[in-house]
Amino acid sequence: AKILGMDFIDIDVFIQKNENKKLQEIINEKGVDAFLDTECENILKLNVDNTVIATGGSAVLRKKSMEHLKKNAVTVFIDISEQEIEKRIFNISTRGIAMENNETVADIFEKRRPYYLKYADVTVCTDNLSQTEAIRKIVDCAMHNQS
Repeated sequence: AKILGMDFIDIDVFIQKNENKKLQEIINEKGVDAFLDTECENILKLNVDNTVIATGGSAVLRKKSMEHLKKNAVTVFIDISEQEIEKRIFNISTRGIAMENNETVADIFEKRRPYYLKYADVTVCTDNLSQTEAIRKIVDCAMHNQS
């Protein structure tokens, strides 16, 4: 967002602010399906322009959410391997990830990846890239797709 001179919204933070609860609290209290509904309701509240929106990884599980986001936006799937996800997620039980108690990262990866690919206007693989290289590649691909 900074590189593009755009506003930025993190959906997870947006939900926490609107619900006055941490994501994990919502999941623990209401369950995964109710959390996904809450996430969708919050996404549907967004009507913004010139804004980068970082969705939670589960946003793709509600068709209404993705249809709303895709109306006037370029959707980017930042594709990384399951192994890279495993390295990056260090607080899986408290992070607020929409997952059932018996699900693993591998289960989530397998379940969600087809949706990420379905809804993406642009897919950018960032495995083995530095943060700076990844950002540059994402911006270049998104801007190319927008024109």
